[in-house]
Amino acid sequence: MTLIVPFFAGLVAALVGVLPPGLINMTVAKVRLTDGLKRAMVFTLGALMVIAVQTYVSLLFARYISLHNEVVTTLRAIGFIVFVLLTFYFFFFAKKPDLNNRRIELKSKRSRFFLGMLISGLNVLPIPYYVFVSVNLASSGYFDFQLAQEISLVLGVITGSFLVFNGYMIFIHHLQSKTDFFIKNMNRMIGSITALVALLTFWNILKQDG
Repeated sequence: MTLIVPFFAGLVAALVGVLPPGLINMTVAKVRLTDGLKRAMVFTLGALMVIAVQTYVSLLFARYISLHNEVVTTLRAIGFIVFVLLTFYFFFFAKKPDLNNRRIELKSKRSRFFLGMLISGLNVLPIPYYVFVSVNLASSGYFDFQLAQEISLVLGVITGSFLVFNGYMIFIHHLQSKTDFFIKNMNRMIGSITALVALLTFWNILKQDG
């Protein structure tokens, strides 16, 4: 049980964090269309290696933060505000993604692995994001920064990220359709998840104050 919770927490956190259209997702989709499935998978492997390193680095930061309760309290409050704002954004302001309007130039058809590492490395936002996730898990009693649990959480993040990247590759043609169900409802689905995370964070804040 102690390893299952960090794994699924990492998986869900990755699904929430990676699902919104971004440079990595769109590049994965573009490589799939232009170079085929094999090179898209090589690109994904490169991106996942960097994500794994970023996640573990975030755990190192989180381990330090978890030893200082005042930082944890502040981080929870900030996280609650961020997820509330994200919920409003995805429900009321976010535009539907359109792959046709995304300009991603892929000049070379070689070294897709290193291209995946490069593009993933340019995105440093996962580090504070997974710091917040792991600190909240630890303060809730589901995570204590043991090596086995850290590896479990990293594997969960890698699995969730791969599922999203693979989903973009599989449904690339459907994502281009204006009538596709996923296009119509993706922002609401993400907004629902961020709303749930905000409620759980708020509950943890009340429990700590109580």
